[in-house]
Amino acid sequence: MTIPREAESDAKPQLVRGIGLGSATALNMIDMIGVGPFITIPLIVSAMGGPQAMLGWIFGAVLAICDGLVWAELGAAMPGSGGSYRYLKEIYGPQKLGRLISFLFIWQLSFSAPLSIASGAVGLSQYAAFFWPRLEVVWSTRTWALHLPFLGTLQLTWVAMPATLLAIGVCALTGFLLYRRITAIARLTKVLWAGVMATIGWIIFAGLTHFNAHQAFDLPPGAFSFSRDFFHGLGGAMLIAAYDIGGYYNVCFLGDEVKEPGKNIPRALLLSILAVACLYVVMNVSILGVVPWRELAQSGASNSKLYVVSTLMQRVYGHGAASMISVLVMWTAFASVFSLTLGYSRVPYAAALDGNYFRAFARVHPIYKFPYVSLLALTGVAALFCFLRLADLIASLIVIRIVLQFLVQSIGVIVLRVRRPDMPRPFRMWLYPIPALVAAASFLFILISRRDFLREVRYAGVVLVAGLAIYGVRAWRRGDWPFGDRSLVVSGSD
Repeated sequence: MTIPREAESDAKPQLVRGIGLGSATALNMIDMIGVGPFITIPLIVSAMGGPQAMLGWIFGAVLAICDGLVWAELGAAMPGSGGSYRYLKEIYGPQKLGRLISFLFIWQLSFSAPLSIASGAVGLSQYAAFFWPRLEVVWSTRTWALHLPFLGTLQLTWVAMPATLLAIGVCALTGFLLYRRITAIARLTKVLWAGVMATIGWIIFAGLTHFNAHQAFDLPPGAFSFSRDFFHGLGGAMLIAAYDIGGYYNVCFLGDEVKEPGKNIPRALLLSILAVACLYVVMNVSILGVVPWRELAQSGASNSKLYVVSTLMQRVYGHGAASMISVLVMWTAFASVFSLTLGYSRVPYAAALDGNYFRAFARVHPIYKFPYVSLLALTGVAALFCFLRLADLIASLIVIRIVLQFLVQSIGVIVLRVRRPDMPRPFRMWLYPIPALVAAASFLFILISRRDFLREVRYAGVVLVAGLAIYGVRAWRRGDWPFGDRSLVVSGSD
């Protein structure tokens, strides 16, 4: 792979509108499904201590629909690469507070996007451990602790094992496959989607044809007692569900490459949410009917042997079927990593093109017409994050996004309605403003209701403070808000 030199040009680089409704929906679905539901069932059951953990999936689906309506309205009104970057800037004022908030979004994405990609790669490597158990042999582990004023002690645990090297290789392969024109990627997306649907279909069939209702609904005593522990567990379960169902907004990051975005972005969002939410509920109930929840909870607590659908297939059909489903889940995990990397690589590009992020990210490949610097940087950081544990990856990325993206965007769609009521909106949120308020309240519940929630909040706090400092220095040097009134920043400058 060669890195081209960027030709100097005053013309804005043009991306290719090569993604139709089918490809956009497929991208969203493979992003949403990924490895999450196949590997996080033990984590979600462990969080709530029984099959009542299905409440986490149900409330997570409601949250996805409400937040999806927020994304659908904003994505149809402001189609273009960048997604939340574009929305937050416009909502809060392009040359005022919106410039700061949109910068902070890109800054947090520099951490949360690689965390998300790495979680898919790590999940793939853990399923590979079904074939090669020694992949989970720990070579080295280390925890670093740093005491922070006002925030407390920040802890970071790194783990090195053979599975880590496999996860890094997955990130590298993804970058290689995406280093090409978008039209070729659209065709590859549909092939990956077919593999994902085949995997879920087989799991559901196997579970329902061997379903044990008594086992699936074997509730422990006090399963629905509304105690502090119940709400702690529900918060943890909803966090994992938010991770598993998340990705429905991926198409919004590719707005410049979607055909008829005013129609296809909302349709792709809502179709993918409804389809995946239904598949998740049916699939997880079917798994609980074959694999006892106490066994799942034990795996979740130990963060090992998370390849639950391989266990299901082994008990139903034998080792050969378990091996085959493991391969299919690894295919699904790779499809998710592929989709995530594609979507997120366009966001720093959009911000840099706008002059609100580091100018190197605005470079577009002169032949294949895609933001290659952004792509390579994203895959490189994701490879480093593969040294983190899966549970830590999930919790950290969700909390960082809640604090610096989801909350300000959910409230922001209401702010934009007030500030710009005449703005063209090809799609309007149903039952406005109820979905936006429900989404914001749900994100707050996930943020503060979990046990030891301050651990991840500290990560978000560090990212926020560092982002504010970097923005402040750049704004002071460039005369941006709040230090000056310069209405237009030269695109691509630092």
